[in-house]
Amino acid sequence: MKLHFNQAAIIGVGLIGGSLGMILRRKGLASSVVGVGRRVENLKTAVTVGAIDRYVVDSREAVRDADLVILATPVDTYERHLKEWASCLRPGAIVTDVGSVKGELVARSERQMPAGVHFVGAHPIAGKEKTGAAAGSEDLFAGRRCILTPTKETDPQALEQVQFLWQEAGAVVLTMDPHLHDKILGAVSHLPHVAAFALMNALVDIRTEVPALDLAGHSGGGLRDTTRIAASSPEMWRDIFLWNRENVVACIRAFERSLGELRQLIQTGDAAGIEKLLEKAKEEREKFPVRS
Repeated sequence: MKLHFNQAAIIGVGLIGGSLGMILRRKGLASSVVGVGRRVENLKTAVTVGAIDRYVVDSREAVRDADLVILATPVDTYERHLKEWASCLRPGAIVTDVGSVKGELVARSERQMPAGVHFVGAHPIAGKEKTGAAAGSEDLFAGRRCILTPTKETDPQALEQVQFLWQEAGAVVLTMDPHLHDKILGAVSHLPHVAAFALMNALVDIRTEVPALDLAGHSGGGLRDTTRIAASSPEMWRDIFLWNRENVVACIRAFERSLGELRQLIQTGDAAGIEKLLEKAKEEREKFPVRS
């Protein structure tokens, strides 16, 4: 199919939104890409790096003539944004998002759509710890998965267009029920971030108890690799944890059980038990696909 939008509006021109803007512009998928955001300095940077053609401060102005709107703000802001400008959307427009939580958010977003406007939930599983338009990249999504979360309300043609957009971005596209998405991502994405943030805070507590310990100076690759994602946006992850709280809490409980089992084995000096547990983890880790 041939994909072309007259005007694409990106609400939140950060890493993900900015990268999509670069792709839309440089692949000729949109005649004009307009950005909206909280920080004018970041929007100016977005123009400089080629993520958008221009920016406006009024989101209603940005979406009024748009046939594609990409919602790339923290998930907790979706309802506020949609209430602000959904009534300005033109019939036939497609609204999609890039949020790491779907479930209830997709349902609420669909309810905000005026007649003739179509919402398609999307979650590209790609990113960096750096934020802002300057961190954007045309190849950010290359070879990465993008999960679309259609419902019975989803317009088939709008779904096809969003799917093609992500294929043009280089992503491997698959579809999934929004609530199943949240269960899976709660385990494979949200829990690792919980663990990374918690580990860094545990190290802060250890350093506080023994101030002379130079933890950062003596850290090796293991600590850096394990805690890399703790450098991610606290605002974004606060919202993800809260919007997917039921699944995240269930995953934390499973993690606590696993930590408790390992702690008990170490405490009792059970060498065979420790090795068995570590071997089980090693075998599971080795099943992961190799990525470049």
